[in-house]
Amino acid sequence: MRDILFVGEADAAALPVWPVAVGQVKEWCDAHAGTSAAWVETANFNGEAGRVLLLPNEAGGLAGALLGIGKDVDPFIYAALSESLPEGTYRLVELDPDVAEAATLAWALGAYHFDKYKSSERRTYPKLVVPEGVDIENLCELAEAVCLTRDLVNTPTSDLGPAELEGVARQIAEVGGAQITVICGDDLLTENYPMVHAVGRAAGAGAEPRLIDMTWGDETAPKVTLVGKGVCFDTGGLNLKPGGSMGLMKKDMGGAAHVLALAQLVMAAGLKLRLRVLVPAVENAISGNAFRPGDVLQSRKGVSVEIGNTDAEGRLVLADALSEADDEAPDLLIDMATLTGAARVALGPDLPPFYTDDDAFAESLAAAADRVTDPIWRMPLWAPYDDRLKSKIADVNHISDGGHAGSITAALFLKRFVEKASTHVHFDIFAWNDRGKPGRPVGGEAQVIRALFDLLKNKYG
Repeated sequence: MRDILFVGEADAAALPVWPVAVGQVKEWCDAHAGTSAAWVETANFNGEAGRVLLLPNEAGGLAGALLGIGKDVDPFIYAALSESLPEGTYRLVELDPDVAEAATLAWALGAYHFDKYKSSERRTYPKLVVPEGVDIENLCELAEAVCLTRDLVNTPTSDLGPAELEGVARQIAEVGGAQITVICGDDLLTENYPMVHAVGRAAGAGAEPRLIDMTWGDETAPKVTLVGKGVCFDTGGLNLKPGGSMGLMKKDMGGAAHVLALAQLVMAAGLKLRLRVLVPAVENAISGNAFRPGDVLQSRKGVSVEIGNTDAEGRLVLADALSEADDEAPDLLIDMATLTGAARVALGPDLPPFYTDDDAFAESLAAAADRVTDPIWRMPLWAPYDDRLKSKIADVNHISDGGHAGSITAALFLKRFVEKASTHVHFDIFAWNDRGKPGRPVGGEAQVIRALFDLLKNKYG
């Protein structure tokens, strides 16, 4: 990425790019435009967010460009440059030092395209002179983790089922120097992961359910464990989804994509912690041995679970993985999942909710999210709603008895499987951009991991 998108030293031939806010165009013209002032006026450039205006030189070539940054500056707005500038080398001038790192990250993310299945010619990219004070090595690692998440979420299940997801995890483990084990198929029953097995058993040969278990770091260091939902496709099971709801179900392994990318960042940075990553990887399919509404499943923890709806399978596989993670009492246990539509109804696609009982951690995470512009919102683990998970024939039903507070009741269900961890945090993410914005094209998206990495780096760096 670095060699494709950046140059390390100021190049005399680098063309200047000025960020200009709404209301500052005349000021810029008075200071810089000269003969270009008429062009800026003719183009009706007002500094509107995301607009890139190319500036001609006297020979008809390119003299530089203006970037409209609007009124309330979104650092991702700088992605509009790498999305639209022609091939060449550029430098940002009169850039606020406080946004230099965010602007450079935006440049990298603006160049992202998921073109694996396109037969068109290979793209060329403009290059940016790295702004002063930006650690380009660390920034590229962060951008690559975001792009990895996007790639995994965007890849169709035909090329990313449970076996292929395991392959990705093995590659990440090999590069990072981690150990990895996998429990697959009927061995899940032998090793007591019955709900992972139940959800994934209908997928058949080649897509057998599995639990991916990766460990890295000094065993005596603080324990940080990441659990990611790896449902590589969700038909809804016997509670079959309608066609309109099934089109994006390749992204139901978004939680797994996120924790693998975060693990890649942690290992590359050499943080002083003991990392564990658990991914229950399954496909929620339909066949004669699919689990059914009304079934009662035994969980790894020994809690019996009545199945209210087979389309709420993610919390089942997470429950077994969380039980395993909780057994060693980690200092921090994080789970990430594309879990409920209720979270989207409450907060929309861009603002992932999180749940935790640890107020101090929640405050630290919110501060990190603000620092790196990675929005999140804390939601309540409202204990009275736990009553909605009652079952008449089992210890618990895995869905609530009504249509209200679906994201909260899902979080409360998962909370039952965590007792020993010092801090547990659950993220109900969307992992998808339904509308394109600078640096955030329609498709798979990384949410929360930049904030989490910032927090972990500050604590364990």
